[in-house]
Amino acid sequence: MSDARQRIIIKVFRKFSNSLGPDALDFLEQILDAHEIDDSEVESSVETIAKEYNKQDDASMKVSVELLQRVYNALQEDGQRSDGEAEIVDPESHLFVVDAFEMPRWHWSIERGTFEKAPGPSTTSGSAETRVACIRDRLNIIKQCVLRNEHFAPSTIPSKDRDRLVTLKSTKQLLGRAGERFLLLGMLERSKEGKLCLEDADGSVELDFSKLDEPGEGLFTEGGFALVEGEYTEDATLEIIAIGQPPCETRQTARSIYGHIDFLGKGSTSLLEDAQFSVRIREELPDLHFFFLSDVWLDHPKTLLGLKKMFDNCVENDFVPRIFLMELVAIFNAIKARTTVILTALQLTSALENFEALADLIAAYPTISRTSHFIFVPGPLDLTLNSTLPRRPLLSSFVSRLKAKVPKSHFTTNPCRIKFFDQEIVVFREDSMSRMLRNIIGGVKLDASGDDLKRYLVQSILDQAHLSPFANHIQPTLPDYDHALRLYPLPTAVILADKYDRFKITYTGCHVFNPGCFMGNNAFTFSTYKPSEINSEECVVEMDSAE
Repeated sequence: MSDARQRIIIKVFRKFSNSLGPDALDFLEQILDAHEIDDSEVESSVETIAKEYNKQDDASMKVSVELLQRVYNALQEDGQRSDGEAEIVDPESHLFVVDAFEMPRWHWSIERGTFEKAPGPSTTSGSAETRVACIRDRLNIIKQCVLRNEHFAPSTIPSKDRDRLVTLKSTKQLLGRAGERFLLLGMLERSKEGKLCLEDADGSVELDFSKLDEPGEGLFTEGGFALVEGEYTEDATLEIIAIGQPPCETRQTARSIYGHIDFLGKGSTSLLEDAQFSVRIREELPDLHFFFLSDVWLDHPKTLLGLKKMFDNCVENDFVPRIFLMELVAIFNAIKARTTVILTALQLTSALENFEALADLIAAYPTISRTSHFIFVPGPLDLTLNSTLPRRPLLSSFVSRLKAKVPKSHFTTNPCRIKFFDQEIVVFREDSMSRMLRNIIGGVKLDASGDDLKRYLVQSILDQAHLSPFANHIQPTLPDYDHALRLYPLPTAVILADKYDRFKITYTGCHVFNPGCFMGNNAFTFSTYKPSEINSEECVVEMDSAE
C-alpha cells in the first residue's frame, strides 16, 4: 500500500489520540485492500473504524490488533443487518430525557489531549480538588477550540495595530518583557485587593482598561473567560487594547473529533448516522412539534384556563400527534415566595391542590395525555432539595398525582437535556439576562439594548460553552456536576427560559430561544419547536374579553 494511505490512517487515529504499531497498521491496510476502498474514501472508512474502536470500554491509546479485529467483525455484522429493509422510524424509541445528575462525568485530560471518564463517584458536596478541576476543564475545553479555530491566527480580536502577528501566550511568559504586546486567554476574576485580573493555568495578571476604546461583542462577567490583547507594563499590569469572547466551535466540528464519546450517557452515534437521522426526521416527521412553556404560575387563577384553551386549540385543529409525540415542557414556579422563604401549612396545601388540579386538567384530554410527553423542570423559586445548579427535580410529594394520572410525565432537573435522534436540546430555567447585567465587569462599557443585548446574551453563553459563566460566589454550582452545565459539543438547540423579553436567535448553527412568561398581557404565550427545521415559532393564545 502507498505511503499516502498509511499517512491518512495514522492521521485519523492520531486525531483520536491513538498510536498505531506496525501490526495494527498492517491489519488496517488489509481491510482497505479486501474491500477495495478508493483513495477518496480511505479517510472516512478509517474514521468509522477509529470511532468504533474508541467506543470500546477496553480501548487504549496504543491500538490493539485484537480489539481492532473485534470492532471490524461487529461492523461487518451491522452492515449485513442494514442491507435489509429499513425500519419504520419510531420517535418514541429515539426520545430520551437526560437528568443532569445522570450524565456521565467527562473531564479534559491534558496528557491525552482529549476527554476521559472522571475517576471515582460524584458527590453533591464536592471537594477543593473538584472545584479547581471543573474550572480548569472549562479553560482547557475553550482553549483547544481557540487553538483549532481557523480565524485565530493572527488574532480575531479587533485592534488598532494589525501589522504584528499575535499568538496565544501564557501569563508566565509576561515576566521581564515589559513593552511587548501579548494575547492571553484566561478567566476574569477579582484579586484579594479587589482589582480585576486575568487568570490562566500558570498565574494571573492585573488588567488596566484605561486605554480600551470599545470591547468586543458579548457580556463580560466575573468568572467568564476572555481573549485579551494588550501591552505588558513596568507596573506588572496589562494595558488592554482589545477584549473579546473566545470563538465558538460548531457542533459538527466538535462531533467530528469527539463523536465517539457518549457525553449524555444515551449512546453515541457517528456523523453518518446523524446525517441519516436528520434526513429521516425531515422526510418522515415533518409535522412533529415540541411545545415549550415558561413561568407557568399554578397559583394564578387564569393559568389553568390558559392551558385549557391551548389544549382545546390542539384538539380542534387536529394538532394532536398521531404517530409522533408532542413534547410539553412546562417550567413551574408553584409558590411565589416573594417576601418570605418560610412556607405555611396553608401555602403547602395550596401548592399541592394546584398540582392536583393540573393533573385533572391534563387527564381530561386523553388524546393528549396518552400520546404526549410532559416534562417538568423546576424554576428558581420552586420547592427542590437544593438551590445550587444543577437543581434537583420538583419534590415528589407534590407531584404524585400527576405521575399517576399522566403516564408520560417526566420530573427532571434544571438544566435538563432532551436527546431526540441526532438532536440535543438543552432546557435551562434561569433569569440569565438580569444576572449577566448585574455582574458586568467594571472596566468594560456596555452600550447595547434590545436585539443587540439578546444577541450578546446568546453569544456569551455559547462562546463560554457553559450555561452559567459566573464566579462561584455569583452563582453557586455543584463542582462534581458542573459538566451538566457544559455546552460542548454545541447543542442543536438551547431554551433559555428567562423572564426577559421573548427572542429566537441562531448562532453558530445552534438555535436559541426564550418562550417568555406563559401569562402575558391579555394572552397566553409559548413557543413551539420543529425538529425537522431546527426552528422555533412564537405562539399566542388570546384571552377573551369576558375572561
